[in-house]
Amino acid sequence: MAFRTALRRVAATTTTTPSHARFLSQAAATAATTSSGSTKPVAGLSHPDPDAASDSAALVKSHAPYMVATYSRPGPVFIKGRGSYLFDYELRQYLDFTAGIAVNSLGHCDPEITKIIAEQASTLIHASNLYHNVWTGALSKLLVKQTIASGGMHDAASVFICNSGSEANEAGIKFARKVGKALDPSGSKFEIVSFKNAFHGRTMGSLSATPNPKYQAPFAPMVPGFRVGEYNDIAALNTLITDKTCGVIVEPIQGEGGVQVASEAFLVALGKRCREVGAVLHYDEIQCGLSRTGSLWAHSHLPREAHPDILTTAKALGNGFPIGATIVNANVAEKIKVGDHGTTFGGNPLACRVAHHIVKRLADPKLQEGVVAKGAVFARGFKQLQTKYPGLISEIRGKGLILGVQLTEDPAGIVKAARERGLLVITAGTNTLRFVPSLLVTEGEIQKGLGILEQAIEATREGAGAKAEA
Repeated sequence: MAFRTALRRVAATTTTTPSHARFLSQAAATAATTSSGSTKPVAGLSHPDPDAASDSAALVKSHAPYMVATYSRPGPVFIKGRGSYLFDYELRQYLDFTAGIAVNSLGHCDPEITKIIAEQASTLIHASNLYHNVWTGALSKLLVKQTIASGGMHDAASVFICNSGSEANEAGIKFARKVGKALDPSGSKFEIVSFKNAFHGRTMGSLSATPNPKYQAPFAPMVPGFRVGEYNDIAALNTLITDKTCGVIVEPIQGEGGVQVASEAFLVALGKRCREVGAVLHYDEIQCGLSRTGSLWAHSHLPREAHPDILTTAKALGNGFPIGATIVNANVAEKIKVGDHGTTFGGNPLACRVAHHIVKRLADPKLQEGVVAKGAVFARGFKQLQTKYPGLISEIRGKGLILGVQLTEDPAGIVKAARERGLLVITAGTNTLRFVPSLLVTEGEIQKGLGILEQAIEATREGAGAKAEA
């Protein structure tokens, strides 16, 4: 019953004329009350999490027994998105500063992308990698050309298209191992180096490069041959990276690790050391790439000696449609032979046509200039909050529209308070609020979100004071 109700609600809000304006006005007008048994109004809160008697809770309860419990989710159930906004089952509007974890860089349900998906879905979705199609090669060519034009990875040569970031990194790890085998047929050049606080994925290879006990311990032992270094520690590189190292994987900006930014000096030294020992340098730009920093790649400003041999991307590449890519230079590509790697769904015409369109748009210099400007608006707002709450906000990190606000306490209360006032934010690392909104977010939306964030912080301060008095 709950699921049928959900379908009716989606249908009721998915119209073609004059669709979106009507839906927005309806959602904005509907605060915390809808049908019988839905979320009850709470004093001072416009978006209280749905209670146990709500329609949202009923729907979730009906589905829960059939889903593997790998996530702990708050109460709202989202049924529609547009631009920088999401709308829940109670028809309430939320300003989204998460963008699907840096995925929806062109916003939710972008009309151009929607049109392309519909057109290609009626033409050809999948034919397998046993045959050629128009879009896999076109996307690969565009990625190589735009990467070189951006000032990044000057010797980018070819691309492997897959389905996700984890798969892209898994391919990169395998490619590095293959290069190591080619350079040293004895097999002793097999070690992969990654860094503390890194996040490279959940598959066993990418997980082995993600040195976090929370993720690794339940699935130990990891794949052998992985070593871990300190991020931004130049002095340790000579002992960390040796003749046994076949590859080094690093994020120019660690997203999940707390929006930690690698210094230019560190990446230059890393590139130099990799060349000295014949190791492949792999930049994971799955979260920080595709114009999120204001340039196509987060490393685009670096000198050539710091450029990678392998570059991985996903997330924003499909704006919500699953796709990933592993870009390699000729030195790596020539070591990979037919049959060395593969994918069933990767490179399908639908995903590749969507990504082709997205890459062209994200490579637009005007969009990139806007990212820099909007990032500055966020930074100014965060500085003002830091001045007001110096005991709470200790540091502001990041670049463009991948930003982290370091707190001195667990941010869970602020995240909940913001959500219950209509703003979605997420965390990263240890006690860090992470901001990765759509790259098309407007200054007005940023200011609105900053205002809600301040209200959320103030609410948690008042709550803490009340507890202290009690």
